[in-house]
Amino acid sequence: MSVIQDIRDKYAKVTVVLIALALVGFILTDYFAGQSRGANSLPNTIGSVNGKKILFDEFNDKVNQEEESLKSQGYPQTGALNQQALDKAWNQEINQILLTQSFNSVGVSVGKKELNDLLYGNNPSQIARQYLSNPQEPYNPANVQQTIAQIRKSGDNNQKTQLNQLLNNMVLERQYEKYTALFSSSLNTPKWLVEKQNADNSRIAKISFVKETYSSVPDSTIKISDSEIGEYVNKNAKQFKQPESRTIAFVTFSASPSATDSATFLAEATQLKEKLAAADSVPLFLASEGANFFDGYMNGNTVQIAAKDSIFRLPIGGVFGPYLDANSYVVARMMGSKILPDSVKCRHVLVSTDIANGGYADSAASIKIDSIKNAIQAGANWGLMVNQYNPQSDGSRQNAGEMTFSSTQIQAEGFAPEFGKFILFDGKPGDRKVVKTSFGYHYIEIQSFIKPTVHYKVAYLPREIVASQETDNTALNQANEFAAESRDQKTFEANYEKKWKAQGKVRNQAPGIPSWSSEIPGLGISRSFVRAIYEADLGEVLKPERIDNNYVVAAVTEVLEEGTMSVEKARASVEPILRNRKKATIIQNKIGNISTLEAAATALGGKTIEVADSLRINGGQNPSLGFEPRVIGAAFNAANTGKVVNAAIPGMNGVYVVRVEQQGTTPVTAGDIQEQRKARTEQAKQALNNQYSPNNPVGILRNAAEIKDYRSRRY
Repeated sequence: MSVIQDIRDKYAKVTVVLIALALVGFILTDYFAGQSRGANSLPNTIGSVNGKKILFDEFNDKVNQEEESLKSQGYPQTGALNQQALDKAWNQEINQILLTQSFNSVGVSVGKKELNDLLYGNNPSQIARQYLSNPQEPYNPANVQQTIAQIRKSGDNNQKTQLNQLLNNMVLERQYEKYTALFSSSLNTPKWLVEKQNADNSRIAKISFVKETYSSVPDSTIKISDSEIGEYVNKNAKQFKQPESRTIAFVTFSASPSATDSATFLAEATQLKEKLAAADSVPLFLASEGANFFDGYMNGNTVQIAAKDSIFRLPIGGVFGPYLDANSYVVARMMGSKILPDSVKCRHVLVSTDIANGGYADSAASIKIDSIKNAIQAGANWGLMVNQYNPQSDGSRQNAGEMTFSSTQIQAEGFAPEFGKFILFDGKPGDRKVVKTSFGYHYIEIQSFIKPTVHYKVAYLPREIVASQETDNTALNQANEFAAESRDQKTFEANYEKKWKAQGKVRNQAPGIPSWSSEIPGLGISRSFVRAIYEADLGEVLKPERIDNNYVVAAVTEVLEEGTMSVEKARASVEPILRNRKKATIIQNKIGNISTLEAAATALGGKTIEVADSLRINGGQNPSLGFEPRVIGAAFNAANTGKVVNAAIPGMNGVYVVRVEQQGTTPVTAGDIQEQRKARTEQAKQALNNQYSPNNPVGILRNAAEIKDYRSRRY
């Protein structure tokens, strides 16, 4: 069952990667708000996609798998990691459901024969290559078939579930390939469209115009009622959809270390300096103080550490500090220095002792490496020996066993210490030696030392500066005092202005906090605080909560429910539009009936007639005109040639009276029509496969889907 266990071990680290593969990287960051969490209920449904429910139990397993995957990549266990795992799992779940629904609707499927071909055919799935076999070795369908049969016959439930997930991901990946192929095959740029675009590109126009800006009408003279705003919002409802969110006002009370705290730790570090200088065994002393000792040498030219110039000038046994590095006081002791290469070029032949993967028993490997040594010394080709004996998993096989390592790499944890000791410390260029490591027996040749330079071994003893209990209590007491004085938002604001503002406290605002989020803008990560915000009523003041190094007192200042934006909320964006419409009517009435450009200029109080030359139909902003699409449209209307447009044009920046002076064409190198068709079709295909484009299949499906997000009920 060793193969099964290998698969199981692999799977535990890469589950989420598989899902990502299945979706071909289309992990989008759109979020759709849901309903607030019931205080006393824990429903099992945490969302839906076009009516298909997402159940908590199943989804939570995927969140946990994502968390484990992130932790295995070195991410620390924090609130940010939890939120990242939740968001990634959510988007993967949404995308998978949408794609599956669409696959079913258009009849994209993968039959048993096709699945077998993905497993055992000439072009096996990348998922099968990666997770059902050794990716470093040639793919062996017979071994894969044996592994699958073994799991199905005698594997435990977890192993069978993992295998089924692998197979399902393979099917999804293949379905997506077929699905996108349908899209791609439907793309076409017709000849007439290219010809039309080329013709439009050649068109040019010249106009004369009189302009009255909207700013000529004072804003104070224009009133926009709530009913007008509401009517506009209703007519353009899609533009004014809003997710559920909350906004808070908050004041923070810092529990960061005070100047007194810093002085305390400086004094402690000063005492430690004397002890470090007198220590007989530095590693043991550091261990007793909870610090680690790196028993290696740092490249003096490349290492980036605070105060390195002062430290590297110390004699052996000399001590420097305390000095401030980030939020710690540090004391350093010089342990030694050596001239070492910046990097080492070497080559090796490896006889593996990993019997499970085709290696030799230890005794046999020892005999074999001696034979290899003798053969090379007698003139045997090194590359041939590497090709014959080095395992497929050895990355140096492709380069005849040659490798180059920096001194930092050689001394890093995980590098075979026996190998590193010989090539960096004991040997010199030209030396050869048999070395045994956990991988097996190596016959190594040091080929060259690159950029020898001074390396230093330094012992570091840091003391992190943390807040004292007194400092923490002071911040907490202040926060409690402010919260106790503030019964609601009104008294919150009044108390801040009356007392706390003068003490240097700052009132901030965190807008638009989603129910499912853990992040509060300007504060940091706290899922519990977001929950408290959503459990509170409008105007309610929350009890103080510790977030990072601050105690936070907040008042809920805005509650937005999912749906259409309110008139009050929409006014900021709608009012300027409606105001300009009314201003346009006033200006048009001032102009009156249009006869000539000169008459319009006179009606507007003697405005200057301006000229805009070399207008292009697709040219965007013109230096004389600015960005005025409606004016451009009038300029290229064939019916207006040589005439004054019979109606004043409300534009982006004002109202225009336009006379079209000229319409014509300029020579444009069109190029080969067929080549243009191919190029534009290819551009469309690239946009289709761009995960950040709203026009890729997943983006299209998400924009059209009804997605309900109730994660806040359980997270």
